Amino acid sequence: MSCFLGPSTNNKSRENEGSSMAAPYEQQNLPRNDRRQITTWEAVGTNKESPKNIKAKSFKFRELATATNSFRQEFLIGEGGFGRVYKGKMEKTGQVVAVKQLDRNGLQGNREFLVEIFRLSLLHHPNLANLIGYCLDGDQRLLVHEFMPLGSLEDHLLDVVVGQQPLDWNSRIRIALGAAKGLEYLHEKANPPVIYRDFKSSNILLNVDFDAKLSDFGLAKLGSVGDTQNVSSRVVGTYGYCAPEYHKTGQLTVKSDVYSFGVVLLELITGKRVIDTTRPCHEQNLVTWVSTIFNF
Repeated sequence: MSCFLGPSTNNKSRENEGSSMAAPYEQQNLPRNDRRQITTWEAVGTNKESPKNIKAKSFKFRELATATNSFRQEFLIGEGGFGRVYKGKMEKTGQVVAVKQLDRNGLQGNREFLVEIFRLSLLHHPNLANLIGYCLDGDQRLLVHEFMPLGSLEDHLLDVVVGQQPLDWNSRIRIALGAAKGLEYLHEKANPPVIYRDFKSSNILLNVDFDAKLSDFGLAKLGSVGDTQNVSSRVVGTYGYCAPEYHKTGQLTVKSDVYSFGVVLLELITGKRVIDTTRPCHEQNLVTWVSTIFNF
């Protein structure tokens, strides 16, 4: 329970402050003695990020516009700091997909975007939302992911409508375990390792079997293999889920993600939102409320 110590005191809103894609570290910032890390980034920095070397499929903008009926409002299934997400159906294959149209404010250049796609295409795990393809067409930047028919954990845990069955305990445990495995992969097995930076219930997607699939880890910051415990960055995340030391110092570590996982675990156990201003004052912050119960 140590990951629940000390609620955040920052009063900013819960909105995600992150950009749509996090910039990778420059090569000169990597440890010189880490040959495996240097080799990976030298590959990315030379010709590996060319479209022919990226495993994800390259789509034309018109293909994705057709799939989403020109990005009609009724196809919109989500919106966040990165942009908008639409449900689509590919005309040629009939595959149902989730199309993320990234915010065009502060766009990266073509090469930087392809570097991001290259590194995302290297991440494969049963508990990560699969990247199917991308679109780099003029000033358009889009990502195509597998579609998760049951939406997010937030939809089933925190946005339950009248008549909707709440998640049973077996499903909650299954989701927590799957999310933990996905996070473990990003921290311990991905090369370079990935710090999620905005782990929360709305980023945990569910398939038809209620298997957890982590999404939006493209917003995460790549750490170096030699220093996964201490990465400096401006604060990006969602209020309530962020570790208090991250808010205070801007120091991002894998432990920051572990704290956020603990907050999601509290949501799974209690069925309450991390921040809920409709509740009595002493219960509005979930971590603060729980800490008084357990005398942290």
